[in-house]
Amino acid sequence: MIKLIVNADDFGYSRGINYGIIDAHKYGIVNSATMMMNMPGVNHAVELAKEHPSLKLGIHLVLTCGKPLMSDVPSLVDEQGKFKRIKDTLKDHNLSLIELEREWTAQIDRFLDCGLTATHFDSHHHVHSIPEFLPVIQRLSKKYNLPVRRIAEHHVEGVTSFTDRFFHDFYGEGVTDDYFYEISKRDVDNQTIEVMCHPGYLDYDVLSGSSYAADRVKETSILTSVTLPNNIRLL
Repeated sequence: MIKLIVNADDFGYSRGINYGIIDAHKYGIVNSATMMMNMPGVNHAVELAKEHPSLKLGIHLVLTCGKPLMSDVPSLVDEQGKFKRIKDTLKDHNLSLIELEREWTAQIDRFLDCGLTATHFDSHHHVHSIPEFLPVIQRLSKKYNLPVRRIAEHHVEGVTSFTDRFFHDFYGEGVTDDYFYEISKRDVDNQTIEVMCHPGYLDYDVLSGSSYAADRVKETSILTSVTLPNNIRLL
């Protein structure tokens, strides 16, 4: 038997994405979501999360979208005070790990201060996989006693992994009607699997700010209509 966690990233990005995630939970197979604590839709997401306590929750640590919660993290932001874009972050050799840890601590603390319980954390654009950030990830995982999303086929060194396997290919062209049927044929029996997804509906914030837009609606449609094979059960 395959034990499945279908985790919706970007909870809190916008109301449209929040509603897509909740629909994919209420009427479909999404059973987990990770929340962006710095985005405009986060208060709405917290309200929805409390109305739907069966949805497991984690923190989606942010470094490359929106503005930081902290005001004194100059190495993390551009001239407008917004987080730098992912391509700039990847080649930035002057980023302060002290500032990064302070900001990510603030994001986790804000989640906990909302009265929510976290199952794990991961990150927007998978920035927790950047090798230089490993000591920060290790300290945060230990401090808050939280597992961490795997990096593709590999676990994050020195921390507890959220699942045995992590699949990130339900995205873009990989969003197909038979995706979960195909998982049932992979060599993953008796393992806990996380499938990353990005359900949502289109609103102004998505259309103006996200490079991944219409495919979110397609994901929502599949996630709310799919029937899982007999050898897969949701955790």
